[in-house]
Amino acid sequence: MRIILIILGWLCVALGVIGIFLPLLPTTPFILLAAWLFARASPRFERWLYEHRVFGPPLHAWRDNRAIPRRAKVFAIAMMAVSFASLLIILHPPFWLALVVGALLSASALFVATRNEGRIG
Repeated sequence: MRIILIILGWLCVALGVIGIFLPLLPTTPFILLAAWLFARASPRFERWLYEHRVFGPPLHAWRDNRAIPRRAKVFAIAMMAVSFASLLIILHPPFWLALVVGALLSASALFVATRNEGRIG
């Protein structure tokens, strides 16, 4: 099981790195998931991630203060809005599905918006 968690952790790191360059792919959730997976499988990889010059500060901010920087909040909520608008415009889902997705995205946006902005770095 340990090796599976490590592989999944590195997959999340890879997706997070790709997300730095691909605007519609979120970086933060993948890095948070990688940290969680590494914490359960490899203290060495977890330490590497927390000491990383790019990923470390936001991970510490989240772990220590449950903080999300303002820029990340704005971007996350904007991407949720764009995703929801795309769903409505491109897929024309049934009303009930649009309502469920809208409610889930609204709850997620509220969660993000109400987190402490803390201090990163």
